Amino acid sequence: MPKDSLTLTLPQKDRGQSSLPSAAEGHELAELARQLGTLGSAGSYTLGCSVEELREAASEAGFAYFEADLKGIKGKQNFLDALARAALFPPDFGVNWDALADALCDLSWHNASGYVLLLRNASDTLGLSVNDREIAQDLLADTVVYWRQRNKPFWVFFA
Repeated sequence: MPKDSLTLTLPQKDRGQSSLPSAAEGHELAELARQLGTLGSAGSYTLGCSVEELREAASEAGFAYFEADLKGIKGKQNFLDALARAALFPPDFGVNWDALADALCDLSWHNASGYVLLLRNASDTLGLSVNDREIAQDLLADTVVYWRQRNKPFWVFFA
């Protein structure tokens, strides 16, 4: 997969293949930013470009960019804490699935035209039990739909 492309594949639960067109040489950043702005394509994907390219494209697109490092994460509480730190959730964040859904569907403290959540060092299990992993995946998928209905792309990338 070329370093400058945003060729994406769906993770874990939705292993079907999906891709966006590769960026044209010389216009990579602008093309990546344009692709991020494509509302109907927003979803959960395996990252197909460098983290720096994603970060820069998100900035150019006017998106809030959140990066959670899941290396060594074990268990629901640690997973939720990592996401809360990445997106700078308010201090009253309840550290449970309902609170995560509420926070991801609010994000009022981040004025942006869209959102990018990068989950770095994500294992196939996300460091969660089978049940919790399914809840997390469903919650992230629901968040994508929520923001799509409000005409804002919400992207989740696994790297």
